[in-house]
Amino acid sequence: MKDRVIRRYSQFEKALKNLEIALNNIVDDLDIDGAIKRFELCYDLSWKLMKDYLESQGIIVRSPRACFKEAYQNELIEDEYEWMIMIDDRNMLVHDYTFEESRKIFNKIKDNYFRLLKNFYLKIKERIKSEVYRKNQRDGY
Repeated sequence: MKDRVIRRYSQFEKALKNLEIALNNIVDDLDIDGAIKRFELCYDLSWKLMKDYLESQGIIVRSPRACFKEAYQNELIEDEYEWMIMIDDRNMLVHDYTFEESRKIFNKIKDNYFRLLKNFYLKIKERIKSEVYRKNQRDGY
């Protein structure tokens, strides 16, 4: 397992925990905006972690769309369609931000996207543990 995968996994794990904390402590619009920013970070780290992991398996992808297709085919994510919608929503937040749209997307983050990110986290965590275990067995640990 490449060190980059482990490093990216650690970054994603921390970002996901921070997003969960933000979602559980919403009081006002400022909190919502902070949770949206934390979501954007989680999204970016999730697809880059998928990309790095897939690369370690010999699968080269260059974009989030290609990454999500391969991640679905390799059973890292369970709902390719929802991940594709997440791309569009994330891009809307970053490039065409409006208050009204941001609140609609925030509800999707809270109601759906966090679950997708969490499920991916659990799946990649298991894959990494399994590969580290197999490597240690080969190395005699």
